[in-house]
Amino acid sequence: KCAQPKRWKAYDGKITEMDTQYTLRAQELFEIYRSISMNDIPEDERIDVLLTVRRTVKEHQCKLTQEIVELIEREIDLIFRDVKECNLEGLRKRICTLFLQYIKTPKFNPEVARMLKVPPDPLKLYKNVNFCHSCENYLPSTEFPVPANSRTIGRCRLCWKLDNEAQQREAFLKYKLMLENLRKSEADYQDDAKIVFLVQHQDLQYMIENIWGCQSALSACSDLYDLVMVRWDKHHEWSPWNTILLTRDEADAHLKLHNLQEAYEAAFIHRIKHKHTRAKKYFAQFRAMASFLHRSDNWATAN
Repeated sequence: KCAQPKRWKAYDGKITEMDTQYTLRAQELFEIYRSISMNDIPEDERIDVLLTVRRTVKEHQCKLTQEIVELIEREIDLIFRDVKECNLEGLRKRICTLFLQYIKTPKFNPEVARMLKVPPDPLKLYKNVNFCHSCENYLPSTEFPVPANSRTIGRCRLCWKLDNEAQQREAFLKYKLMLENLRKSEADYQDDAKIVFLVQHQDLQYMIENIWGCQSALSACSDLYDLVMVRWDKHHEWSPWNTILLTRDEADAHLKLHNLQEAYEAAFIHRIKHKHTRAKKYFAQFRAMASFLHRSDNWATAN
């Protein structure tokens, strides 16, 4: 069953078959097992089969594979000593049994994990082996990175790596450029701005995506390469609760305003203040921002 290709029926009724890396692995093991189970074959062919089995199991180092290798070497030695086949029957059966156990181990044959309703050794599985819900493989617990604040087992290291490689890097570059431009503009004010140098591009990404919706507050433009974050009130240093996301032209015009209350409608100002409140709640969890939040609250109360 493990060696059978994946099959599904298309809308026109035709059956499509596809081999995966796991079914191909199962096919390979199946052919080897069928060869090693055959009787009455010439000695040279038997030795070739034994060497194939040894080469296959030596890909993994464990007690089971070591035992299989030792039995194979023992049989090869007895064949060279011209021992009769009837005296090798018990040894060959043990090699077949151990190789079958090798095939039934998900670590060596991942496709068999779908067939095993009860693991061969439940206690060992519960303690040392976990199931990855992403690749659906049973893997040692050492293959699962578990953060200190996590209570569950997530994806295995390979799935994390594949997911990381599959992520689009273009977006990260955009946010890094936006943060660099923001820091340059804040340095030009020469008013000892500090908060902008505490914020990382991941924080900026969260603000733009979750608070500002990846679009200009005025024109709803969504081209990240044309968007910039500038001070909402230019008389106070930039912070997540004193900012606005605009296009470059809009930002230039915004920074020339002298009175925000006269330039913008009350509804628009209320909407911006609401976004600032959301930003405060998000950054309140960071200890480094606590003193700046307290200072901004005092400034807001004074105004």
